[in-house]
Amino acid sequence: MTSPAPTIPAPSAPVISVRDVHKSYGRGSGRFDALKGVSLDIAAGESIAIIGKSGSGKSTLMHLMALMDEPSSGSVALSGQDTARLKGTALNRIRNKTFGFVFQQFFLTPNQSVLENVVLPLKIAGIGAGERKRRGMAALAQLDLAEKARNKAVNLSGGQKQRTVIARALVNDPRIIFADEPTGNLDSVTGGVVEDILFALNRDQGITLVIVTHDEELAARCDRRVHIKDGMIEEMAA
Repeated sequence: MTSPAPTIPAPSAPVISVRDVHKSYGRGSGRFDALKGVSLDIAAGESIAIIGKSGSGKSTLMHLMALMDEPSSGSVALSGQDTARLKGTALNRIRNKTFGFVFQQFFLTPNQSVLENVVLPLKIAGIGAGERKRRGMAALAQLDLAEKARNKAVNLSGGQKQRTVIARALVNDPRIIFADEPTGNLDSVTGGVVEDILFALNRDQGITLVIVTHDEELAARCDRRVHIKDGMIEEMAA
């Protein structure tokens, strides 16, 4: 049996605490162990990169921390609360209120307007139409996209789509943004702009930033880098 990887504590009290987490898929001869005893603390306001090759377990770890999946064993705590106790509506409410998501695939509804895409989390949360519009336009203005509010998402450039995704991530005033290969579909110049936006949000608003990437240059901009290999933490570095 593999011993859990040692935990290197984050600089201050953890907003996310992962303890000896295992995640397996399938059974018997078809079983795949995606994570094999991962322990990790992430401090409020920290930027952290989860680095690894395809199949290393980095995206699985992000999904568990973002409460999009459950560990096979071990625990994930959010501000000291064991998230295993969160179920159904309570889980959805915490996830929608606390987290923002930025993915490599934009996951925008092409024929809806930019504003409609941005306010989707607010609609899910049951926020009224007037307040949705106010907060959606404020988020778009923050990303210099207010003039695109009525445009259909399908007509945006790649960089504009990713900025729309970031606006959607911000509209619920999240404490934590999870970004999975956020510049993977962008050219280097546009990708640099998106990176600058994410790190400005981390620096200026204190939003905790968790980036999953195989891009070492992007990872180097973070406060810490966690290297994952074969479902285990291989190395942590500041």
